Amino acid sequence: MRLLIAEDDAIIADGLYRTLRGNGYAVDRAANGVDADTALMANTYDLLILDLGLPKLSGLEVLKRLRARGSVLPVLILTALDGTSDRVRGLDLGADDYMVKPFELPELEARVRALTRRSSGTVPMVQCGALSYDQVGRSAILNGQVLDLSARELGLLEVLLSRSGRLVSKDQLVDHLCGWGEEVSHNAIEVYVHRLRKKLEPGGVRIATVRGLGYCLEKPQEIRNT
Repeated sequence: MRLLIAEDDAIIADGLYRTLRGNGYAVDRAANGVDADTALMANTYDLLILDLGLPKLSGLEVLKRLRARGSVLPVLILTALDGTSDRVRGLDLGADDYMVKPFELPELEARVRALTRRSSGTVPMVQCGALSYDQVGRSAILNGQVLDLSARELGLLEVLLSRSGRLVSKDQLVDHLCGWGEEVSHNAIEVYVHRLRKKLEPGGVRIATVRGLGYCLEKPQEIRNT
């Protein structure tokens, strides 16, 4: 999943970036409202974390413009302790949740998981044959054993599961797994897929390669012995 952090406080933004990247999200950052608004028009995101006190263009104006374009992107607003009226206005403009600074990172992580899960209409547990994926705890279990997945492998699995039975191109995987400034080639995607495939195949879960087009996580009934 790809997130945008719109926050002008470098310390807060860096902490959020490191935490969410460590959890397997692709993360972009904007330090002012103009850059955030431009990014939202140019890219597709799964969640916006929006500071209301942005320079150049306020967070409330960014949110207003986002909703005026008809976007239903989930928005988690960040605000100062004394910003009650701004919080209320933000929720009225279409924000989905808010947190007051200072906040605990584990709580923010939980809210991010809840908002992204709610927006995609997904259930907490996804099943694909012998594979179970907990979207709350973001952990994968194969034949009763927890899989040891890297952040990239975890993100890749989430994308493939969300499109189970459908083709996912390498470009789509790059868009979902990588933030700005990350140089991830198609060859690197092939490596991630290879590593994930090796971990899933012992349980009969197969990632099919459609040469020149992309990958598909096959539904259990589609898997055949060859």
